[in-house]
Amino acid sequence: MHALPHSLSRPSWRSHLRALWAIAVKDWFHFWRYPLQAISWTFQPLVWLTPVYFMGQVFSTGGQALGFAAFAGTGDYLAYILIGTVLTNFVMAVFWGMGYALKNDMDTGVLEANWLLPVPRVLMLVGRTLTSLATTAVTSAVMLVTAALLFGFRPSGDALAAFLTTLPMLLGLYGFGIAFAALVLLMKDANTLVDVSSFLVQILSGTNFPVQALPRWLFPLALALPVTYGLDAVRYYLLDSRPLLPVNWEIVLMLVFMVVMLALGTRAFRGLERRVRRTGSLGQH
Repeated sequence: MHALPHSLSRPSWRSHLRALWAIAVKDWFHFWRYPLQAISWTFQPLVWLTPVYFMGQVFSTGGQALGFAAFAGTGDYLAYILIGTVLTNFVMAVFWGMGYALKNDMDTGVLEANWLLPVPRVLMLVGRTLTSLATTAVTSAVMLVTAALLFGFRPSGDALAAFLTTLPMLLGLYGFGIAFAALVLLMKDANTLVDVSSFLVQILSGTNFPVQALPRWLFPLALALPVTYGLDAVRYYLLDSRPLLPVNWEIVLMLVFMVVMLALGTRAFRGLERRVRRTGSLGQH
């Protein structure tokens, strides 16, 4: 028998990158295969935020929401909410990109066939999020430009520092998303898991309001979420809002979260993936 070429017999990091690219391109074409749906997703957040803008105008004095400023340290409530919405879009891209994509593969009966490929399972999960992150970046940019034209959205501050602050938060969320995908493998239900978890994250992390406004019994839960500090630090850099903790501390917390969640998420996924393969329930739904 003839020996296989080295590139086929032993997967390399280059072959892994090609696999990531192939997964992302496939998902990209699938997303834009339905252009009306893609366009509607672009403007949905603005539809939700428009009533908030006009309600805020009613309660503002001289264009500043004074009651809001007492909690947040800034009276620019629209910029505060828009920044939270954009970052939450990226959080949801990781949730849906991993958990729901895995469920789709189960429903269409291709999960087991896909996992026969010589590509690490975790790498395949990451590949399913690349298109989600790219489309989220496009739709978020369109949303911010539209908000600038319609509502006068004018962020100020250090955009580079804000961007660098989001990186450890997103990487930590990748670890959380990998563990979340493991739960989907076990429970076979992505919709309920994603809906409940995304709702809780949005409420407790202060996506659309300062977490100081939460009831006292919920406030400790908000402080336990690293996403809270990510949102808080980005708003500090862009809006000069009042941070919950010194910003350097918040960044350290996010770095710790990133390392811990990547390690725990990968370990949890590998353990549960071995379990469902042993029980023969990998492709069941």
